[in-house]
Amino acid sequence: MSYGDPNNPYGQPPQQPPAAPGYGYPQAPPGVPPQQGYGYPQQPAYPGYPGGGGNMMQQSMPGLLMTARVFLFLISAVQILAAIIYLYIGAIASDVSDSADDYGFGAVSDGGDAVAGILIVVALIAAGLAALSITLGVKFSKGAQGVRITTVVYGALGTILGLIGLFVGLDSGFASAIIFPLIWVVFGVIITIAPVVPSGTAWFARPRY
Repeated sequence: MSYGDPNNPYGQPPQQPPAAPGYGYPQAPPGVPPQQGYGYPQQPAYPGYPGGGGNMMQQSMPGLLMTARVFLFLISAVQILAAIIYLYIGAIASDVSDSADDYGFGAVSDGGDAVAGILIVVALIAAGLAALSITLGVKFSKGAQGVRITTVVYGALGTILGLIGLFVGLDSGFASAIIFPLIWVVFGVIITIAPVVPSGTAWFARPRY
């Protein structure tokens, strides 16, 4: 009795031919991993998402940018307070000017009007800068290159003004006149360099979906 006999009930069952690939699906060569289903394009692996490989995009704002953002909000609070103070002093100067005019002191009245006008203009400038500081801080989360460039210029100008105030304070010899300009310089430097360092540049250049 031979095991090769197809009629032998104790022999090995005949080998079945390999299953043919499904209709419409090309058969992958041996050793090649299977591809995605036919008709479904492969999705690209975006940086920062699963499958992105080693080029992972940072999903959270860098720490230096977060610090610069907080400084912008603090500066806006100081600017709003300064605008209120200047408006208040300007209103007082205007009242003094009106009273002097009533008593016939024309020169005092003219000087009071000029001082009141200057203070009101300064108050409006401070209010506008406060609005800019708040806008830049808010735009850090979604802003692109325009916000980055504006922040760098704004921080550089603030640093220059802080240095001028620091030099004036050093000449005065009073320690109290040095502290505030020094803090302003530190704020300005951080606001200026935060969007320029590689982490800040990558944050503002990141893709948005």
